[in-house]
Amino acid sequence: MPHLVILYTAQLDGEVHMTTLCRQMADAMLTVKDEEGKQVFPTGGTRVLAYPAPHHAVADGGAAGLAAAQFDANPHGGSGDYAFVYLNVRMGRGRSEATQQRAGQTLLEVAKVFFAPVMAQRHIGVTLQIDVGPEVFDAKLSNIHPLFTKA
Repeated sequence: MPHLVILYTAQLDGEVHMTTLCRQMADAMLTVKDEEGKQVFPTGGTRVLAYPAPHHAVADGGAAGLAAAQFDANPHGGSGDYAFVYLNVRMGRGRSEATQQRAGQTLLEVAKVFFAPVMAQRHIGVTLQIDVGPEVFDAKLSNIHPLFTKA
């Protein structure tokens, strides 16, 4: 079950390719190892899904930057068209705090590189959180896992 759900302000669809971010995040998740060097997230269970929010309100709606005509004209920005990305990783219990931190740092680095070009052009906030159990019910139905099970 490692699931990463990305919620983002919809205007980013015209500026970044979210499917690329999904693939990069999934690939990064598959590189995370625990203290024993074992892959933390099972290949067949890794999921990354992204959803645009067509309706949103971010910060002050741009009031702080309305005096500037362009982003480049104001060292603090000023586009008024704030964007936001929320990355939420949900993983099952049983992984050490060090492993959880390693997973977070790995994904944060991918996000930094991916969003650097757009952050140079506009205001954007990015939040990454990792949530771990407790699950009150956890059932899985999949025929994907066997593809990655070594006999």
